[in-house]
Amino acid sequence: MTEAAVSPAANQASGRDERVGMLLVFLSALMWSFGGAIARFIDNSDSWTVVFWRSVWAATFLIGFMVWRDGRRATLKLFRDMGLPGLAVGVCFATASSSFVVALAYTTVANILLMQAGVPLLAALIAWVLFRERVSGATWAAIAAVICGVAIMVSESFDGHVSPIGDGLALLIAVMFSIATVITRRFAHVRMTPATCLGAMLAAIFAATQAASLDVSARDMGFLFAFGVVNLGLGLAFFATGARLVPAAMAALLGTFEPILGPVWVWLIHGEIPSLRTIVGGAVVFTALLVHIALEFRRHARPARPGVTGVPSPH
Repeated sequence: MTEAAVSPAANQASGRDERVGMLLVFLSALMWSFGGAIARFIDNSDSWTVVFWRSVWAATFLIGFMVWRDGRRATLKLFRDMGLPGLAVGVCFATASSSFVVALAYTTVANILLMQAGVPLLAALIAWVLFRERVSGATWAAIAAVICGVAIMVSESFDGHVSPIGDGLALLIAVMFSIATVITRRFAHVRMTPATCLGAMLAAIFAATQAASLDVSARDMGFLFAFGVVNLGLGLAFFATGARLVPAAMAALLGTFEPILGPVWVWLIHGEIPSLRTIVGGAVVFTALLVHIALEFRRHARPARPGVTGVPSPH
């Protein structure tokens, strides 16, 4: 069979896979955006109790998902093959997911999520510092804008309007996710699902040593189940399945729905209104990210020079 005969069918299948991937990545951002709204329904005031049950439910779901997708033996192999890079990603995830729950007691959902919007650019900065990866001038400008935007949001803690603990934890979340991003780029064999499942287990173990009590009401347990399974586990399952089907820039663009929608749900459901500085600083961070993603799209769409073979977009 000639190449011309199979190309249309192959292109159609590739296009269908990319559309499915885009839908799954969007659904992951949608699931993640519900985190703050779900957390605000939980009455238990002990953040470590919340961390424990959220992590237990998330780890349980992710193990079940991997066993369903890959089988028991393959799932065990995924954990064994992670090595130290996978452990490092797990520690980053455990720190970030725990910090998210604790930070909610000190600051707004918008403050946390809008800081996280700068993760791709912070990752580029960390990769340059640690590994001297090349950073373009446009990316440097975007990084500078993110730093300025974060500084505007954090400035509220300097005059007492917001707890410095909340801002500090929000910034720690962004840094941890940035480090995890750099590690997964440098070590391509690290699979996101088992690494983050390990992170959920580590978070649960640590939280169990810090919680005053693990007893929760039936009502709270229902919301903790949603917090762990729907928000964390299902979001990750959607992303891990869909992100490999779309270009990285498209996945990053669709991921911006999380910091957009998250504060909206909390505002509509709980009446939590972001401060002016959070809105201004978040707008700066968000604009820098969108400009950076747009430039990435333009770079990948630029036709190759005659005689030069282009690198296909990952699907």
